[in-house]
Formats: sequence, structure tokens, C-alpha cells
Amino acid sequence: MHYVDYKEVGKRIAARRRELGLKQWQVNEMAGLCNNYLSNVERATTVISIDVLMKICSALDTTPDALLLGAVADEENDYIRSITNRVQKMSSKQARLALSLMDWILTQKLE
Repeated sequence: MHYVDYKEVGKRIAARRRELGLKQWQVNEMAGLCNNYLSNVERATTVISIDVLMKICSALDTTPDALLLGAVADEENDYIRSITNRVQKMSSKQARLALSLMDWILTQKLE
């Protein structure tokens, strides 16, 4: 069983935010969070939900594994993050179409 160390998650979020030169209020706004919410997450006084984690990941252009586990992003994760960010911006109809396209791509023998 894995244990989530929320203090470490908060430190990783703060480090990524600073790396991007963003203030807490900017990330709150980008992720659609209430004022001071990110501060609480970074200080581990709030337990972060999966939904909020995904919003923060999108705002900070990172992956959940990077924030939860400290995993270093590689080229494959960059592709996955790019796909995830694009899908989050789609309407339901667009997402269904994208899923159909991905299913078709999986049937192709590409080299």
C-alpha cells in the first residue's frame, strides 16, 4: 500500500510553481481554485483531491506522478501530459471523437 506524503507533495507543487515563476494566486486562478487554497496544499494543511490535483497539474504543466512521487518527467511523460492537457480542453463530443481516433491508431501497425 502506498502512503501519500502530503508535505512532500506540497513541496513539489511549490517548487514547480516557483520554477515556472508563478505566484500562488496565479495558479489558484489558472486551476479555478479558491483564494489561499494552494497555500494550504503547499503547507499540507489541506488534503488534495484527485480532481484538484489534476487541475494543479494542468496549471503547472506537469504530471500527477511528478507531484505525488517526485518522478522525473521523460519524453514519454511529456507526450502523455500534452495529450491529457488537450483532452481536458475538449467538449464531450470532441473527446469521444479523439477516443475513437486513438482506438483506430492502436489497430494500426506503425513502425
